[in-house]
Amino acid sequence: MHPRLFARSAPDRPALVMAADGSATSYGELEAVANRGARLFRALGVAAGETVAVWLKNCLEFYQIYWAAQRAGLYICPISTQLTAEEAAYILNDSSATLLVTHADVAASAALLADRSSLAPRVRHIFDIGAELAGAESWDHALAGHPPVPIADESAGFHMVYSSGTTGRPKGIRLPLTGGPADEPHMLADRISGRYGVGEASILLCPAPLYHTAPLAYGMAAHRLGATLVIMDKFDAEDVLRLIERYRVSFMQMVPTMFIRLLALPVETRGRYDLSSLEKIVHAAAPCPVEVKRRMIEWLGPIVYEYYGGSEGNGSTFITPGEWLAKPGSVGRADWGTLHICGEDGGELPPGSDGLVYFEGGWDFQYLNDPEKTRDARHPAHPGWSTLGDIGHVDEEGYLFLTDRKSFMIISGGVNIYPQETENLLILHPEVADAAVIGVPHPEMGEAVKAVVQPHRWEDAGPELAARLIDHCRAHLSHLKCPRSVDFDPALPRHETGKLYKQLIRKRYWS
Repeated sequence: MHPRLFARSAPDRPALVMAADGSATSYGELEAVANRGARLFRALGVAAGETVAVWLKNCLEFYQIYWAAQRAGLYICPISTQLTAEEAAYILNDSSATLLVTHADVAASAALLADRSSLAPRVRHIFDIGAELAGAESWDHALAGHPPVPIADESAGFHMVYSSGTTGRPKGIRLPLTGGPADEPHMLADRISGRYGVGEASILLCPAPLYHTAPLAYGMAAHRLGATLVIMDKFDAEDVLRLIERYRVSFMQMVPTMFIRLLALPVETRGRYDLSSLEKIVHAAAPCPVEVKRRMIEWLGPIVYEYYGGSEGNGSTFITPGEWLAKPGSVGRADWGTLHICGEDGGELPPGSDGLVYFEGGWDFQYLNDPEKTRDARHPAHPGWSTLGDIGHVDEEGYLFLTDRKSFMIISGGVNIYPQETENLLILHPEVADAAVIGVPHPEMGEAVKAVVQPHRWEDAGPELAARLIDHCRAHLSHLKCPRSVDFDPALPRHETGKLYKQLIRKRYWS
């Protein structure tokens, strides 16, 4: 399936709608502008297999450019709009992007252009969709010179994303292109259609940045299936409810942080909107506290699905609401590839034992320009098994339960401590807005457990709240897992997808 098919059968159906102002692109218009874009790429000498970068906030042009590059056989590299010019330049150079499309509302775009020769010397063309950036070419003007007909050498391109860098430098995840036709079937669209029933009548709401993998991929799948994608500028909890009612949204892809913010709305606010059109929600990207998910199911019904997997595409698990209610906290059984739980020596562990989670049989990904990271992700004795660095165990029925990331493990007095359980407990405390639990240097124990907490009310931050939170943890967890101390922060550093930038917090104590 491909949006081109719906440009023929339903050219006036909206493919894209911006929630903020109602501006839209129909499937017919999407086909025309994508063909113009593909012709522009070829006219500029951008050949199949090369990389074009997109540094944009959520907008109609994001997918217009995506589908132009996809049919030109290119890698599409989205860049976070939260990055500095230097950070964006790292991705541009590492990905060997030859062309960049951006906009003046990306905070660091002007700084990149001002120092283009040193920051991004390999980028031959920089386009601005708003024609406001000094030194950039006008995207609209460049498109206008090309007819809306397909290029002669079409082939299927795909996105090449960079990890959000929560444990270090972002890693480029590059999958081999098939070389097949642009409209060849795609596994992700088939799975989303079969699993969630997404099709031509579906309305999808995207509340997250499109430069992140899951929102981008689900939007891509929506267009392959002929659905309408409604895109928010940014996440706002009550706006989500308003838009579900307004557009009769049937499907959403979300992250647990969004659940927490939705549940924080007053009950009367949540009851103000008609959410009856909503058929399914799927979430991933970060661990979801059990009580948060339980409350979402109590509110919306058994429509909350979950998967575990990464941008690497090395495998995945899946769990339905019914299964989750029977196995609270599980992320499901393997539905792509085979699960293996392995100890420090690489040997497989029995059910119930925590170890590194490996998949066998998924995509054979590579971390671009980083063979060491690629090698570290492979099992030492089974090169076909790969890991995302998560720790977990399976039960006797093959359901996976995640414990934490290996890189977040705290070693205190020779004991391995995984802080996710403690973080989940703190986040549910009524006085806590957000929390991170890390290991900090300790002269005797090596590391000590510390909580860094964002309180709901900053004026409450202090020794009394710290003592209450430590007592709260000790009432529910082994003292080994509980923080010895609590620091406070007005806002913890989180990616828009909900992932916590723990390395930024750790640096305060380990530098």
